[in-house]
Amino acid sequence: MLVLHSFQGGVNAMHDSLRRLDLNLLIVFDALYRHRSVVGAASELALSPSACSHALSRLRTALMDELFIRADSGMQPTVMADEVSIGISHALQILAENLGSASGFDPQTASDTIVFAATDFTAYALLPPLIARLEREAPKLKTKVVYSTQRDPWRDLGEGKVHFVLGVSDEYTAHYEGIEELTCFSDDYVVVSRRGHPRIQSELTLAQYLAERHVVVMPWTDTGSVITNSLNKQSVQREVAVELPSMMAAPFIVANSDLLITLPRRAAVQLQSAAALEIYQAPFSTPGYTLKVFFHVRNGNKPANKWLRKQMLLALAESK
Repeated sequence: MLVLHSFQGGVNAMHDSLRRLDLNLLIVFDALYRHRSVVGAASELALSPSACSHALSRLRTALMDELFIRADSGMQPTVMADEVSIGISHALQILAENLGSASGFDPQTASDTIVFAATDFTAYALLPPLIARLEREAPKLKTKVVYSTQRDPWRDLGEGKVHFVLGVSDEYTAHYEGIEELTCFSDDYVVVSRRGHPRIQSELTLAQYLAERHVVVMPWTDTGSVITNSLNKQSVQREVAVELPSMMAAPFIVANSDLLITLPRRAAVQLQSAAALEIYQAPFSTPGYTLKVFFHVRNGNKPANKWLRKQMLLALAESK
């Protein structure tokens, strides 16, 4: 009986704490923690900034802590805010999953907007077969793509404005708690030249590779080229003639010059249909390359999210 009374006392104490707190404020806390901005949180929650500020004031009173402190880089969380953030996020996730599963997801009637963050290549690799499938299976669903300028998927997913990040995973990829991933396909790197390159015949040697000048695509502002890093590890360097932020112009630059470019094999094969290109095995060791879809754990078990992940895998299977 003593154990039972102790347990009931703990439950009652927990309920007393919850009764003193408007649980809607936890939604505000979660948005503030992710956005680090009253304006950003208010926009996500369809509140006015003043209403969001008032909710923050009530949170501070209820939890007896400042929670967020204004700084040049935005509203920075206090130690207590960091400590409770994961628990609050998980609690909201559980509520969303249970309430969402009760209503279900009907792809034929769903009219939501699904937001992807992607580079031009990662979008090209997955979205054409996926959109074709969604047009058949979910005719009212809308898709929006925003440009991903950071290799790190946490930056896009942490703000809560993006549902999925189309990115890559290799030896340079960091892993974060709260981020889950769906593997699309793995690939290796190849070297691409124009058809009829005057100095390259049926095979490409490392000496030839290093003697030529190169095009490099750098979609992310927070990281260097994985091929350059790989070459540096092998104590060799290439000369970069052109650096681009996207893939779009790359095949046409290569097709109309003697420059080389090193790309994932699947991208190179697809680009051959757009320009007169030759593909060669890379004459050096390259890192592995895997296209992945990243999503936040708080959305992982939602019916719509589960359904969309299944459609991605089916779309990739159909496109092989």
